[in-house]
Amino acid sequence: MSEAALPRRSFSDVDFEEAVRRAHALVPVIKEHAPAVERATQLTAPVLRAIHDSGLFRMQQPKRFGGMELDFHAFTVIPEIIGRGDASCGWNFINLASHHRQLAQWDPLAQEEIWGENPDALIASGIAYHQGRARRVDGGLVISGTWGFSSGVDSSQWNMLACTVMEDDKPIDWCMCMVPVADHEVIDDWKTLGMRGTGSRSVRCVDVFVPVHRALSMHVARPGHEFPGMRMHVNPMFRVPTSALGGFGIGGALTGNAQAAVDATIELVRSRSTAYTGAKMRDFPTVQLRVGTAAAQVDGVRAWFKSDCLEGAEIVARTGGLTLADKLRFRRNAAAGVKILTGAIDSLHELAGANGIYDDHPIQKIFRDAHAGGAHFVLNMDVQMTPWAIVAFGGEVKSPTL
Repeated sequence: MSEAALPRRSFSDVDFEEAVRRAHALVPVIKEHAPAVERATQLTAPVLRAIHDSGLFRMQQPKRFGGMELDFHAFTVIPEIIGRGDASCGWNFINLASHHRQLAQWDPLAQEEIWGENPDALIASGIAYHQGRARRVDGGLVISGTWGFSSGVDSSQWNMLACTVMEDDKPIDWCMCMVPVADHEVIDDWKTLGMRGTGSRSVRCVDVFVPVHRALSMHVARPGHEFPGMRMHVNPMFRVPTSALGGFGIGGALTGNAQAAVDATIELVRSRSTAYTGAKMRDFPTVQLRVGTAAAQVDGVRAWFKSDCLEGAEIVARTGGLTLADKLRFRRNAAAGVKILTGAIDSLHELAGANGIYDDHPIQKIFRDAHAGGAHFVLNMDVQMTPWAIVAFGGEVKSPTL
């Protein structure tokens, strides 16, 4: 979708309740276009148009640029609703929407350069610092690297790329750099089991200059670190660290995916008899047990994620930041919640029996998307459980960017 095709609009008068209503209204459209999104391996024009028209991409963009500036818990609530229509759409939605929130941390010059030109501009990302290297030059950085999993890159006008700044072969800073799409190559390598519609392709830069106002130090462990944009945006919502609570956004999309599995199973069981005996599936206690358990697990994780987002935002508003122990606890909880969701979907997929292996069975795609989405680094149980436990046992965990 071209930037010129979008009228310049403000959504600053949209509150949380209206945003929720708009998200629910999108679900039928997203569900209808989900097969086309999967085939295209990117959000299609009708889906992009519908989300842009709703304003929800800008749900946590600052009001001064026409965004809704919703409270932080929208970060998990809205993608959960959208994920009921299609997990890939929910995933891309929250990735792209969250970068509007993060851009508020940048130098005001960068914000004006991007949003002043086009407040609807979408920003993809490559978040692994070790995949990019940078060196300091007059006026900014020169970066090179290849970043994997850049979700929504085909729909975006900018990319937020992580890099390690080196000097004399030693790391001296960790930065996120705003790079226009013209300055990087997109590699068509997204051939996957699930989450195909996210189009999370790799991107490559070779000696790209990034002016200083578009390079943001993420070395938050450095004493005295501050984000320059926070002098302009005082809402504590913008201070909630994505490094600690980012899993609840994509976790929200996966919660919606699990809710879709529950809804589809209930609809199928209501009308289905077994292929071999003709007995009504709804009369089997084992079927009742599986569906009831899965529904309770999805409800529980949804409430858990929202509660943690509310708590994290409250702590930041009250104290100005999060302790390392809190950051690791939130990361632990996001991974644990998604593990529960995946287990619920696995149980419902088993319940579908041999029918569940067909491409046209609704649970099959949900099953694939759950396992592909749950493989994300921030949702990996092996990765996220142990740091919290180390600190709980009195040990030390160090990270320059957490």
